[in-house]
Amino acid sequence: ERRFSVDLVGEVVRNFTLTLWNTYAFLVSYANLDGWQPAAGGSPAAPAALTDLDRWILSELHTLVGSVTAAFEGYDVTGATRPIERFVYDLSNWYVRRSRRRFWKSGAGPDKQAAYATLHECLLTLSKLLAPSMPFVADAIYRNLAGAQQPESVHLADWPAAEAARIDPALNHDMQIVQRLVSLGHSARQRSKLKVRQPLPEAAFWAGADAAGVIARHGALIADELNVKQVRLLNSDLEAVAYELHALPRELGQKYGSRLPAVRDALAALDAATAARTLLAGQPLALQVDGMALELLPTEVEVRLQARSGFAVAAEGGLVAALVTDLTPELVREGLAREVVRRVQELRKSSGFQISDRIRVRFQASAQIAQAIAEHHDYIAGETLAVALQAGAVSADAWLIDAESLAVQIELAG
Repeated sequence: ERRFSVDLVGEVVRNFTLTLWNTYAFLVSYANLDGWQPAAGGSPAAPAALTDLDRWILSELHTLVGSVTAAFEGYDVTGATRPIERFVYDLSNWYVRRSRRRFWKSGAGPDKQAAYATLHECLLTLSKLLAPSMPFVADAIYRNLAGAQQPESVHLADWPAAEAARIDPALNHDMQIVQRLVSLGHSARQRSKLKVRQPLPEAAFWAGADAAGVIARHGALIADELNVKQVRLLNSDLEAVAYELHALPRELGQKYGSRLPAVRDALAALDAATAARTLLAGQPLALQVDGMALELLPTEVEVRLQARSGFAVAAEGGLVAALVTDLTPELVREGLAREVVRRVQELRKSSGFQISDRIRVRFQASAQIAQAIAEHHDYIAGETLAVALQAGAVSADAWLIDAESLAVQIELAG
């Protein structure tokens, strides 16, 4: 086992350092574009303006400050640095990604100000937590984000203090469950090879009472993240899935030898759904074989899920996610509109346009895509900063999108 190598350093740079720097660059780019400045003394946003997502990331931030401080005081360098990596992942891949439209939208209302203040507080605090382990990167971030009334360098600044009043354990727990449910939903999409950009009618979950409450409280967030129109609880997991149990011969053969056929027969006699729920929850499965009480471990039995018609499913730890896959023509066209946005955004990037540049779009498309553009004109224009979407002859090569064709040209709006 290698403790240090060029590959390991490269992995840290890719997975942590670049993620941190890109998040910082995102804030700087949009703050400069909007002329946003932090309040004097770096005061946090007004509580009334904060969304659940703001409150969650700030709660996680102050939880992080407490754990990193305790680890450093106990001379636990690993314990003081690894939690920061996880927080930066959540900050980038959950908070910033879920909040992008708040930064993009025009105006300077309380919601946008709260997003700026929240992200600024997170990054400024991170620079202080990282100062002992990444002194140069931390100081570069701090010097650009700190206000004029704060010390010149992060190494002259006070160590941050965890504010207990801003830590919400219940909200932290809720968001952990939301992330698990969303991850399962994405797994169901991937298994069925359904594009994330294609809206689906529904996501349904089989979950315990704890997760059911989270779905009720944060259903809109889950629906938006999974790109579905609604979220609900399954009446039963069997509504969307059938289970099959398969004894793993390598594991069980070594353990039970000649009794393996009898173990298989006893396993086949069980109610597959009940046994599968036990194993998926990580619990051992009780079994009677020739009058002997045995326990089969989750690693010794493969649980296979068979999605019922019209569903894409995934399961883990007693949770089941089921996506309804039947598509109406309207949903198909909405998915095509999202593909148009992606292609125009790629053209913006490859053409070297600035994030604030307004553009004119000319397109030549097959009938389905042309109808999708007409139906979702405002959405496409808003996402791509297009002042005009005009059909006409285009000299660029066409893309093929699900058997439909699209060619696009863009130019800066005058």
